[in-house]
Amino acid sequence: MLLSIDDALALIEAHVTPLPVEEVALEHAYGRYIAQELRAAIDLPPFASSAMDGYALRAEDAPGRLTVVGESSAGSPYLGGLRPGEAIAISTGAVVPAQADVVVPIEDVSSDGEQIELASPVLPGSFVRNRGSDMERGDRILDPGTRLGSAQIGAAAAVGLATLPCRRRPSVAVLTTGSELRRPGEPLAQGEIYDANGPMLTAALLTSGAGVEHIPAAADTSEAHRMALVQALEHDVVISSGGVSVGAHDLVRSVGRELGVSEVFWRIALRPGKPLAFGVRGSTLVFGLPGNPVSSLVCFELFVRPALLALQGAASVRPAWSSGVLGAAVARNPHRDDLIRVRFEGPDGSTVLVPLHGQQSHQIAITAQAGALARIPTGTGELPAGAEVAYLPLLSF
Repeated sequence: MLLSIDDALALIEAHVTPLPVEEVALEHAYGRYIAQELRAAIDLPPFASSAMDGYALRAEDAPGRLTVVGESSAGSPYLGGLRPGEAIAISTGAVVPAQADVVVPIEDVSSDGEQIELASPVLPGSFVRNRGSDMERGDRILDPGTRLGSAQIGAAAAVGLATLPCRRRPSVAVLTTGSELRRPGEPLAQGEIYDANGPMLTAALLTSGAGVEHIPAAADTSEAHRMALVQALEHDVVISSGGVSVGAHDLVRSVGRELGVSEVFWRIALRPGKPLAFGVRGSTLVFGLPGNPVSSLVCFELFVRPALLALQGAASVRPAWSSGVLGAAVARNPHRDDLIRVRFEGPDGSTVLVPLHGQQSHQIAITAQAGALARIPTGTGELPAGAEVAYLPLLSF
């Protein structure tokens, strides 16, 4: 009996152990996962500051005429006192003196350079950013498992953190198999094809935070497979493509067993992607993807990408499904879930998933037009247009 998608994901999750923690400089932390809870060591902002260019004063002195006795600019606070009837010129981000409780924007006053005139009352606290109004010392900034985007890095920098504790990036070996494969750009002889899976998987890995070694394609001999797999198994993760079905030249699984790979499962209830194999050798995860390029891409997005993110500290080894509606009826498969290629359409921001014409597992050129993979659950008959389905976006960068 074929293994379900969810059961396969659970087995992968059981074998994923997050990689060790390392300190990463802020400028290199984008896309990484925080390994430990982070708390603020200072108040943010660390002092009461002005939200506008203008004048700091006592609200009780307005309306009226006030004497300008000094200036507070960013990085150069006003160090004197502030008495009734006095004001200081202040810049955005500068320290508001303790005696002042309001900042009046420069466009709301009349000034002759030495005095200002306020025609109306002002509200205490206006245009003053209070100390700790963003975050107080000891507040939690980021939880473990948070992926670092620009806002998260900005928050860490604002409280003075120069490095962040992140899980190490996984090293991944990509191995394509098949005597018929040639590198793009080389001339093709009769019966040969270009290796699309190697560059495709390498590109997908770069969007998963992995370090990649692309091992040259292995010919269909046990010796060639053994040499390639010995090199690949030095990495945290091995991703092979091809050679996991039942043909005479499908050698990845048998050679892997000879090299100590313990197979966890083989074959799942999925189209395309049924022959997927997953195993381990020590702490190394070994994914044997099917050779057809669309099958290989589908298995990567469903199973490999979540595992790679979990190695880096993501909370779950599960795909990030979204929800949309079908733009056309789709026949269901009575034995396997289908992952079909769709493009996005729909007015008013709705997500309508329109199936592409060309859903066979070799049709990678047509797949290049897809925006997502939509999951059509096992069943009989048709899933009608308008039915709600889960989908996985295909990253385009």
